[in-house]
Amino acid sequence: MLVYICHMRYITRDLEICLKQASRSFPVIILTGPRRSGKTTLLRKCFPTSAYYLLEDPDIIDRVRSDPRSFLEDIRLPAILDEIQNVPELFNYIRTKVDYSEKRKCQWILTGSQEPALMKGVSESMAGRAAIFHLLPLSRSETEKVSILKGGFPEVINRPIDSNIWFRSYIQTYLERDIRAISSIRDLTTFRRFLAIVASRIGQVLNRTEISTPLGVSVPTVSEWLGILETTHQIILVPPFFENFGKRLIKSPKLYFTDTGLAAYLLGIESERSLTHSPFYGALFESFVASEIAKAQLNTGKRRELYYFRDRQGLEVDFLIPLGNKRLALIEAKASRTVRPADANPIIRLEKAALKKYALKSFVVHIPIRALAGMSALRNDVKALSYDDISRIFAQK
Repeated sequence: MLVYICHMRYITRDLEICLKQASRSFPVIILTGPRRSGKTTLLRKCFPTSAYYLLEDPDIIDRVRSDPRSFLEDIRLPAILDEIQNVPELFNYIRTKVDYSEKRKCQWILTGSQEPALMKGVSESMAGRAAIFHLLPLSRSETEKVSILKGGFPEVINRPIDSNIWFRSYIQTYLERDIRAISSIRDLTTFRRFLAIVASRIGQVLNRTEISTPLGVSVPTVSEWLGILETTHQIILVPPFFENFGKRLIKSPKLYFTDTGLAAYLLGIESERSLTHSPFYGALFESFVASEIAKAQLNTGKRRELYYFRDRQGLEVDFLIPLGNKRLALIEAKASRTVRPADANPIIRLEKAALKKYALKSFVVHIPIRALAGMSALRNDVKALSYDDISRIFAQK
């Protein structure tokens, strides 16, 4: 992993508010997210008096496994235990300490980048005791330096000139640590090719056969590998929105990347010019919007809930977001600064055809225009909205 010697300026994270609120009510906080998304930095900023323990050093792991009780007795509380999925033995002992403690304020702050192992320990030992949050890379609401080309990983934002070196190192570390830790994959060369092929399918309805054929692996193997990418927060699989529409719908999910900078790197896109001239530009923009929506939800403590609509007659709307109480947001992503009334046509057709029982908020999300901020009316009740203002989708009115 590429390590920068220079100090990075801390960027305030939107999730801080939820973390601090939860710390007053829950004895345990758990934070998951992709590797290098800023989990440790965020927690040490939010809880500066907490002791910090990184559970990746082999010596520490050996010590914990040989005598977990003594390790926990020596800890000064409150404490941050980073990458705790490496020593799942600790969960039961922490649960015992929580149950016997009279303090309800947060004493244990746990992080992990391998969610399956982490959540298995949580479900078995921490039910009702822990507040669980997810941190993705930086969003546009946190810094305008986030972009389609560079994505939002904090170290890339800090040193964009070295982004290619960073992404190459990130992939290597991801392969060597996370992949080998949670799977039996031995042919890492084929898995690297798999990553590149998945990037080339960004924004498409998932077809596992099309991915398996050029790799020479089975469809079940591709399904397993996609599951690994999803559970390590590298991709977002957006399912179709199902209703009793009286028509046949596409039933496979659409594939997006959590970080479009990583996807652009895998596609060999290295400059803004090559990005805007790339055949993947529209799909990368759509993926960027999907990621920003997911960040807006997760950064306010909500669960990620995002769908798309496509039927076999060709009607398609990029994203549908349930807002509760029979309210839905409909979103079309337009990779342009120029938005026309015709861009709202798919939304209007879907509104009339199938969604009459919902209260709807409809938007065409576009590239920001410097001289124009906020929302503007486009057609009927559909509004044009810059991706800088995606949080407005979740406003109550």
